Amino acid sequence: MDREFIAERQKGLQNYLNVITTNHILSNCELVKKFLDPNNYSANYTEIALQQVSMFFRSEPKWEVVEPLKDIGWRIRKKYFLMKIKNQPKERLVLSWADLGPDKYLSDKDFQCLIKLLPSCLHPYIYRVTFATANESSALLIRMFNEKGTLKDLIYKAKPKDPFLKKYCNPKKIQGLELQQIKTYGRQILEVLKFLHDKGFPYGHLHASNVMLDGDTCRLLDLENSLLGLPSFYRSYFSQFRKINTLESVDVHCFGHLLYEMTYGRPPDSVPVDSFPPAPSMAVVAVLESTLSCEACKNGMPTVSRLLQMPLFSDVLLTTSEKPQFKIPTKLKEALRIAKECTEKRLMEEQKQIHQHRRLTRAQSHHGSEEERKKRKILARKKSKRSAVENSDEHPAKYSNSNNSAGSGASSPLTSPSSPTPPSTSEHAPF
Repeated sequence: MDREFIAERQKGLQNYLNVITTNHILSNCELVKKFLDPNNYSANYTEIALQQVSMFFRSEPKWEVVEPLKDIGWRIRKKYFLMKIKNQPKERLVLSWADLGPDKYLSDKDFQCLIKLLPSCLHPYIYRVTFATANESSALLIRMFNEKGTLKDLIYKAKPKDPFLKKYCNPKKIQGLELQQIKTYGRQILEVLKFLHDKGFPYGHLHASNVMLDGDTCRLLDLENSLLGLPSFYRSYFSQFRKINTLESVDVHCFGHLLYEMTYGRPPDSVPVDSFPPAPSMAVVAVLESTLSCEACKNGMPTVSRLLQMPLFSDVLLTTSEKPQFKIPTKLKEALRIAKECTEKRLMEEQKQIHQHRRLTRAQSHHGSEEERKKRKILARKKSKRSAVENSDEHPAKYSNSNNSAGSGASSPLTSPSSPTPPSTSEHAPF
């Protein structure tokens, strides 16, 4: 087969893969992962999940699977099943199963205790966990099924049970939310983030699909993700910026992504964002600039408390009678603190590696650029000409010195201070 044809096809395939991998949703798709890295993504996680769920049902016979909810989430190693309770057949629940991630630093005992503690967490802006259990390799949680779906389903006008790619990858209509919705939802989400930060409970997984809508109330999902050590949906973004190096700052940066999506009906094309499209209010843009702009990503994120004081959210009145409750024993708080520090350390190491790789790539790109090659050629020519001129000047000098030596005879030895030493003589000595 023609070599040029093969090279052209390889280039076309590489361009195609570049387009796919720069799309945030497509790059996390299981089919793409399996194509690019078949060795690490060869397992059948649906089968593994079914085995774990079946083992669970042996000890908890009151639950029953209605149907698997195929690909409704973006994670490859997290699976969902529609459930029901046998003596309440009309009530629908959702079971989620996930195995451990790279940031699981809790001991097995502390991990299992914290997972089982989640149903006791009561907060007006946290979606209640009905049941939770864990073993040394995975966790299983059950929540009520919500027909309205998540905040992302509202933005994209999607059906909750549809696959993730179908719901969000190519929306038919792009339209943001009303200003009052943005203000209210944003304030509710910030309030629950502050609550978790004050409790010392790391989150780090904020995005529109992790916010359940219950009427006009936003409720946060998947608190278990940080305990499992799972990677954040936006990790590929904030890992580029060395100032976003704590889980609190990660939450604030992710809130910027969420606010952008609520405002414009779609995620930003790239981050940092150089300029923002027209928004329903300049107060929205002010918050976006503080979380997604070049300056913010370079200098660091504001705190959640600072965002709550900004004009967009400071005048929002929240009416709720539910008192927050989440009692974490002192020993488990200490375990969470250590795990959080380990997670942040790994993030900083990854950010350092990315920074060094970027510097090396820029240096190689600069060195290999057409302009640099031209500069090096010009310098080489100038050096060559200079050497030629120096050599031509050197030969007459040698000739003149040799004549002077011959005329002076033996009375003027070469070592005499009165006779100048020719340049470069020692370099050409026969011994």
